[in-house]
Order: sequence, then C-alpha cells, then structure tokens
Amino acid sequence: MKRMIYHIPYYVDKNRHSGSHIRPFKMLDAFKKIGYDVDVIMGYAAQREEAIDKIKDNILNGVIYDFCYSESSTMPTLLTEKNHLPTHPFLDFGFFKFLKNHGVKIGLFYRDTHWLFEQYKNTVSKPKQLISTFFYKYDLKKYKKYIDIIYMPDKKMNDYLPISLGSNIQNLPPALDEEKIYNYSPKNEFLNIFYVGGLGDLYNLELFFKVIFDLDFIHFTLCTRESEWNNQKEIYKKYMTDRINVINGGPGEYDVFLEESDIALLFAEPKKYWNFAIPVKLFEYIKFKKPIISVKKTATSRIIEKYKIGFTVDYNEDLLKDKLIHIYKNKNKLTDLIPNFNMALEENTWEARARKVAKDLS
Repeated sequence: MKRMIYHIPYYVDKNRHSGSHIRPFKMLDAFKKIGYDVDVIMGYAAQREEAIDKIKDNILNGVIYDFCYSESSTMPTLLTEKNHLPTHPFLDFGFFKFLKNHGVKIGLFYRDTHWLFEQYKNTVSKPKQLISTFFYKYDLKKYKKYIDIIYMPDKKMNDYLPISLGSNIQNLPPALDEEKIYNYSPKNEFLNIFYVGGLGDLYNLELFFKVIFDLDFIHFTLCTRESEWNNQKEIYKKYMTDRINVINGGPGEYDVFLEESDIALLFAEPKKYWNFAIPVKLFEYIKFKKPIISVKKTATSRIIEKYKIGFTVDYNEDLLKDKLIHIYKNKNKLTDLIPNFNMALEENTWEARARKVAKDLS
C-alpha cells in the first residue's frame, strides 16, 4: 500500500466552520480515498512530537514514505500552542530537515498572508504585529530551505511575500465534495441571489446592497454569523427592504436557500488580498451548480472565467446594475451554463487535489 506523512502543525477542531479547520480533514480524507496509508502528525506540540518520533523510528527502520504533505497554520508555526509561545522551536522544522536528509519530498500548502494586509494591521496591536511578523518571516525562510513544492490558493500570492519562495510553486485552491450535487431550475419570476460567508473589512458588500436597493426584481438572502451582522448592520440598514433576508446558519442549514437561488454572490470590494485568495464558498456554489457573479481581476473571477460558470463585472455601480438587469431579462438562459459545471466539478474535488499532490511529489 502507498504510504505518506500528513503534517498539520496545530490543533484542528472539526466543529469550526473555517477553512483552516475544514480543509485539513478534507485533504486527509482525500489522500485516504485515493489509496494512501497516512501517518498523521496533528495537534498541539506534545501530540505532534509523539507522532514525529514514531515516524522517525519507522524511517530509520526502513519504512518507505512516498512523500510528506503539510498545511500551514494561519498563525506562525512556532506560535500555535494554546499560550502562543514558542515552546518547541525545533520540532516541526527539525522534522522537515530530517525528512530532507532521508530523501522524503515535502509539499506544503501556504494558507494565507493576512499578516501583510490592512485587515490584520487594523485588528492587531503593534507589539503583537512585530512579534508575529518576525515568526511569519521565519516560517518563509524555513519553507524556502526545506520544502520541495509550495502550494498556494493562487500563485499570485508569492508576489506579495517579503521573501520569495522560489519558482516551484503550484496552485492548490480549496475544493468541493462529490456528494450533494444539485441541478438548477428557475423557481419564480424574481432573480434570487444567495451569499454565504463573512461580512466586514474583507467582505464588503455595500456596493451590491446599494445596487439592489432599487432593483425590485431581486430577492437576496445573506447568510452570515449573527455577530458579524450585528457588527455591520448599521452600514447596511439604509439599504434594507423586505426583499432582503438575513439568516444565520452553518453548512447544511443554509442548503435550502442556496438550492433555491438563481445565482450566487461573490461580489465584494476587490482589495489586494482577493488577487490570490479563494474563498471556500466558491466551491460550495459550484457544488450546487449555481452561476456565480464576481468582481473582475480577482482569483475567484479567473476560475469563473476559466470554466464559464458565471459572470464577472468591474467593481462599478452602473456596470453591476446593468449586468443584473441583463441576467434577469435572460434568466431562462441561466440553464445554458449548467453543462459548464461538469468540468469544474470533475477537476475541483478534494480527491483531485490529493492526486495532484501525489503526482507532483512522486
């Protein structure tokens, strides 16, 4: 049986609905589904150390591992303990060094770079920024030294890093499950639009709200955390009408709203971060075969345009309004986009991501 090492340098909570806690388990299951016997390193440092020692013993005793796949934390690797102190400074990178010395290739998914952008600097104190930035840069230096292939949501992320990670960089965006795939059929005379996700600095939907305020043919369902809506509703209350429905709910709870929608929304203010970041919700929309409307020249728009599964518009009030009117007047043609989802579904499962990693590192 094929054998690999799966390394996650932090505690992962299955009950948290964020990408950094969903993706590790999706990728782990995917590697198992494509036939790998997986030795897992995951959790706080004490758990990781125990797993690392066993794997080192295996290698020293002749066990062959095809490769090691790792996913970074949103925090610096050395600060992932509960107390965020570097109590085990040599654990993870020392293990990478050991693997490199024993000829085991390593691929690592570098999750995101919030720490380089305003959304991080606006919410974290200066002393914490200085400390965390030092350790984030330390991570980059170690990745450059030990990692064979760096994976990113989109390779454009490398353009923003203070330390280039080299040329061996591959795209490995989020993905979708093969189950729960629905087929679209128009429900009524309205244009029903659905959005699920955050609301705030990175997810600024004000221009969209402003546009749909006067478009009486649009019904919009916004699914976000109650706390985020409460923090932001003062911004949006002047645009609220009985055509806008705000709900709270996690995966499974909002499915009926997404299934009944005509199109799905990813039209947020295009900050630099969106040049390379790809939200998990994009693939949730694809899973439901929902045509997606997004801002042009973002990582999301490139996927939409590649597969022809939606609409991309410049971040402009008049252009967005015109596009929505056009979609509404041609609503019966939305079904023409559905066949385009077949390729997107086939190429963007978690198993497809795992197969890519295995091929790259073999």
